[in-house]
Amino acid sequence: MKLNIKITGAILFSLLLFTAGCSKFDDINMNPDATERVSASMLATNIILANLKFDGRDAKAYLDENALAKYIAYANETIMASQYNTLGTFGFGGMTMLPNIESMLKYAEGSSMENSYKGLAKLSRAIMFYNTSMRLGDIPYSQAGKGQTGAVKVPYDTQEQVMTGVLNELKEAEQFFSQGIKFDGDPTPYAGDPDKWRRATNAFALRVLLSLSKKADASGLNIKSRFSEIANSGFLLLPNTGYLGLKYSSVNQHPLSGTNDLFTSRTDVSKLLVDNLKTLNDRRLYYYADPSKAKLAGGLTESNPDAYVGALTSDSYDDITANHLKNTYSLINSRYLKVMDSDPRMIMTFAEQQLILAEARVLGWISTGNAKDYYETGVKAALADIMATNSSYAHGMAISQAYIDNYFTGEAAFKSNAADQLKQIWIQKYLMNFMINPNQSFFEYRRTGFPVFPINPATSLNETNKNAVPVRWLYAAAEGNYNRDNLIEALNRQYGGVDDINKVMWILK
Repeated sequence: MKLNIKITGAILFSLLLFTAGCSKFDDINMNPDATERVSASMLATNIILANLKFDGRDAKAYLDENALAKYIAYANETIMASQYNTLGTFGFGGMTMLPNIESMLKYAEGSSMENSYKGLAKLSRAIMFYNTSMRLGDIPYSQAGKGQTGAVKVPYDTQEQVMTGVLNELKEAEQFFSQGIKFDGDPTPYAGDPDKWRRATNAFALRVLLSLSKKADASGLNIKSRFSEIANSGFLLLPNTGYLGLKYSSVNQHPLSGTNDLFTSRTDVSKLLVDNLKTLNDRRLYYYADPSKAKLAGGLTESNPDAYVGALTSDSYDDITANHLKNTYSLINSRYLKVMDSDPRMIMTFAEQQLILAEARVLGWISTGNAKDYYETGVKAALADIMATNSSYAHGMAISQAYIDNYFTGEAAFKSNAADQLKQIWIQKYLMNFMINPNQSFFEYRRTGFPVFPINPATSLNETNKNAVPVRWLYAAAEGNYNRDNLIEALNRQYGGVDDINKVMWILK
């Protein structure tokens, strides 16, 4: 799929935000009962939620993220574009947090919590700009959020410039948190603890640096030395630090909770997910999926791995639907629909951090520690995260500490060959992100090519390359109207002037 620049595309509303002065209309239409006081803590809550909370419209959007990473297949519903290898547009809506960040800093000025809020500001900016650039490539960065000064038509920074800025802001965030105290307004399990936020900041920086692995030897970026410095800092996530993210509850329910429609109750798990779990004798299979009703009818028990059958996501919609109606496939585990506080939305975890360190050790980026130990501690942590969920939905195959301790046998045992070791690390990252952080799995697939996503030219909706999984989103449409010249410049610089889902961004070259 491609978008020619002549087609208009999304208003860059995030960059046009300005602070309007009070008007007579405002004066006479004020609600006397409304809260007029704004605080740094209130703004901090909104900023954190803007980055960490699932921002999709509904359960279908939540599942779409998982379809993108080939975790699931849809049946008896509208064909999902992401499942069949096409992507739409991605806008700059995340940049609406920038004025709130500036306001938060203003209200925090001179307070005892100022350094903590400064750390939060830098980290929040870094996460938002990183995630936006990872989807598009070049984006506004250095001039973003300056609508108050009249900067309406904002130039695009190169992806290299964006990532350099992101890494610098993460370093600043870490320094501010190191000088901070507990701050108010934090809805995460960290509850305003600056030490935990500092550790999560460093872990996220490691993720950013590893995502730049194809540029590891580029001059001026200092990727390896930056990585080593952070890894050796002594301020990384600990097993008891907890995750950076949000816990679902009866108040903030899991996006799939309470749904029972064509999008959720008829969603099959993928063959890619099921087969990899079976190969590893991994009990997460029983937490992620329900057994095939056809297999149960044939005499298999719910604790038998052969009772679990995944759908090949590249099969035709008609074939998947037909097999679904025969109860051939395993559905996503019913706990996602029934439990309000199912798997939390985890943005950064100790488990991922350890797997990042394992890869870096195999690559020779760091000389401390042992790749096998990093790998095993990461996997154990990921398994423990699932063990903490509701085991009544585990089909009699609950994860126990004894199971975790004996996990590393057969295919799960750490290999001796570096290439095989990397594949093991990558597949474990993939398995841990199911229904938690599927977008990160997609980014990892783009970088590593693993696990191999199934492709069928006959079913592919990728208009310009039927044999490819797309690697980027399109720029939001109205940019062609409101920031046309800068958009054209960015497209010419990166993609030969064509906005195409198959064009390769700088970070992947």
